[in-house]
Amino acid sequence: MRPWDAFTSAEAEVRAMVADPRWQGLSVPDRAHVLAARILVTPDGDRWLFGVHARWHLHDPADGRWHLAPPPRGTRARQVQHPAAVLPEEVIPYGPDFHAEPGSTQAFIGPDVSEGLTERLRVLLRSSGLKSELDYPLTAFDEIFGSDVPSTVAAVWGAIMWCAYAPAFDGNERLITVFGEYLRRPLPGDEWVRWLPAPPLLDLATLVAERQRAGQPRAALRLAATMADAAQILMSDTRFRPRALALLTMVEPMLRRPGLDDPHTDAEALRAAWLERCPPRLCRALLVENDLEADFSHAVYDLVEALAFMPDPPMAAATFLADLSDSKGRLPARLDHRLRRAYEELERAGLTGTSASESTEPDGFPVPGQVLTMPAAVLEVAPPDRASTAAVLGAAYATGLAWGRLTGAKVPERGLAGQTALVHRLIHERDDNHTDHT
Repeated sequence: MRPWDAFTSAEAEVRAMVADPRWQGLSVPDRAHVLAARILVTPDGDRWLFGVHARWHLHDPADGRWHLAPPPRGTRARQVQHPAAVLPEEVIPYGPDFHAEPGSTQAFIGPDVSEGLTERLRVLLRSSGLKSELDYPLTAFDEIFGSDVPSTVAAVWGAIMWCAYAPAFDGNERLITVFGEYLRRPLPGDEWVRWLPAPPLLDLATLVAERQRAGQPRAALRLAATMADAAQILMSDTRFRPRALALLTMVEPMLRRPGLDDPHTDAEALRAAWLERCPPRLCRALLVENDLEADFSHAVYDLVEALAFMPDPPMAAATFLADLSDSKGRLPARLDHRLRRAYEELERAGLTGTSASESTEPDGFPVPGQVLTMPAAVLEVAPPDRASTAAVLGAAYATGLAWGRLTGAKVPERGLAGQTALVHRLIHERDDNHTDHT
């Protein structure tokens, strides 16, 4: 029996309240009032609230903001009545946000995609590859595929990469190797890991909208159906499931009602129409498209949570955040005060922006005579098992991608320095047959 934990108890109380049908009938001030009574205070004076998106928020005493932050479970905490005025509307649950798919933060470095899922996608890809590039010209993903590859192949690839929590795959991954014959050039990464970019939804919409603009509605529907078929297959893996469900929700209406999206011959207009179809319960899966600030904050939350096995998760997370390129100093203000203190400690030691200055051999080891520049603390992150390592890698890479979308910063083609250090913990297992990714 697990010991009683104040955070777990408070979370259960709030979940029960939000699930109650009466919650929808409460005004925002009334919701704030009942939530304020369930704010927890830890011995160090930090105030914690379980709020919007069914996630914890930490109050910053410096500026009064509430930051997404996983709590220090197991730490003593007590409920203290606070005035409802301390809660801004944006942290108050509205209901559907509590129904988000939980998903998984594991990268594809470690636990392989199951053989059954891979085989179903291989069959779909083979069928897609038989189409003519004249009927299905490549209007997106042309940096990945050769000019003679039909866009139906790109539709399968785009669905996989858009739905992936963190599209980083190791040398075991059959899901990537099945695309080998269609690739224009070797994928970014090294001999161990492919650190792949996450495409925007606009790239998928571009494939469909171009066919509509060309007066080929049947071809447009075929591309949408291919994306839907891929998403349906991906639903069985928790690393794809939240966004796969969102993608299905967006494209299925145009398959059920041919002609629905025919007026949207502009890719941006089609993307907007797709996003409008997603119900509020899928909102978190779409932050990557709708709210880049929130997307980054959730990625950082995932990273700290994935590092819960460490004695000091915020400091461990800061060592990964130290890899991000931040020449304009925009990162610290986006962190909660615990993370900010840890990051600034590394900054004072000259240990931030480490991936921008790293030099390594293709296998990730230091070049002779040069120093691999990374915070020494990164080398001390030792996940207890394979699944935990994959979870940290996934969350760290997702954070890097989210930061890149938010700021325009480039993510190194060979990954971020802290992740490279962790990859070596899995290299000796790269030929295994693990399929557990729950």
